Amino acid sequence: MKTIDDLAVAGKRVLVRADLNVPLDGGRVADDGRITASLATLTTLMASDAKVIVCAHLGRPGGKPDPRYSLAPVADRLGELLGRQVKLTADTVGPSAYAAIAALRPGGLVMLENLRFDEAETSHDNLERGVFADRLAGLAEEYVADGFGAMHRKHASVYDVALRLPSAAGYLVQAEVAALSRLTADIQRPYVVLLGGAKVTDKFDAVASLITTADKILVGGAMAFPFLAAQGHKVGTSLLNTSQVDIAATYLDQAARAGTEIILPSDVIVATGPAADTPPEVVAADAIPADKMGLDIGPETARLFTSRLRTAGTVFWNGPMGVFELSPYAGGTRAVAQTLIDSDAFTVIGGGDTGAATRALGFPDDMFGYVSTGGGASLEFIQGETLPGLAALEEP
Repeated sequence: MKTIDDLAVAGKRVLVRADLNVPLDGGRVADDGRITASLATLTTLMASDAKVIVCAHLGRPGGKPDPRYSLAPVADRLGELLGRQVKLTADTVGPSAYAAIAALRPGGLVMLENLRFDEAETSHDNLERGVFADRLAGLAEEYVADGFGAMHRKHASVYDVALRLPSAAGYLVQAEVAALSRLTADIQRPYVVLLGGAKVTDKFDAVASLITTADKILVGGAMAFPFLAAQGHKVGTSLLNTSQVDIAATYLDQAARAGTEIILPSDVIVATGPAADTPPEVVAADAIPADKMGLDIGPETARLFTSRLRTAGTVFWNGPMGVFELSPYAGGTRAVAQTLIDSDAFTVIGGGDTGAATRALGFPDDMFGYVSTGGGASLEFIQGETLPGLAALEEP
């Protein structure tokens, strides 16, 4: 796989697929971790006199322009970090983009508007997606893949453009592959996986593979409720996809046969809803009231989880333990983060939400072994699955 150091970029138009899908709050970037992670590649290209064209997506606008998903706040924050204004084009492959790129000088940079404003970006139809990829490729002479968080998607800007231009991996993608490869080969054991968060589907599907590689799997956050339900416990109004309950029961059986320990919460902090002014209550995990929802692991569970993490040689953590944005429900996430910082284990924080949580709680990225920018992408990688974006870079 070529890297940007293998490209001769001086004076050339270089399309950089970045992952700038960051949380917004009041029209401003709430967590700039993914933007910061893209800086090494972008500054190197600009210092090498490339004409840099940044493309990315934000949210799920449904294949049409939607001002709520404009990359304008991202362009503003990138400009602040670079110390220069970043022009955002009004379209992706239209007149505004062509005009801005034509005006680019060596060392300059422009950002295209949200790729997902065009439904062809994510189309499952190869021809439709290919036409959009042709137009994107026509904007540049070389392509750099640096959006690891999107590498598991067979999207036009991730997969098809890489097949149409001289292509290479950016520094972020290189760093991600190097760090995550340590979770697939020569693993220092015990290998402990910690799963949580409210976005359950991708992580839930990964459990089957993790059972065969991990020594222990700790499950908190909304991830825990299908497993608790599979054990016959009521979970009140907690987030729960009932279709996952039977699968969770299967996972518990598989883990028992494989000798992999799945550790679930023994207590939970509950309330009638996720609000700072709603009185929290600690209850046993098998005694969640019918009118309340679990919003964080309880103190007993936090002690249980941290005791297991202290003995680990390698840890992969994907998903907060609770609604960390609200202080009554941040304790579980804070406890496991502090334990990993104090640990001698090689620790990988996987997923944008997890990195955002640790930063919000005052833990800088450099306190952990590696903080990945990719949630679903990192999970698929450590399961040994082929990521389309990486596969395209390896094409001759």
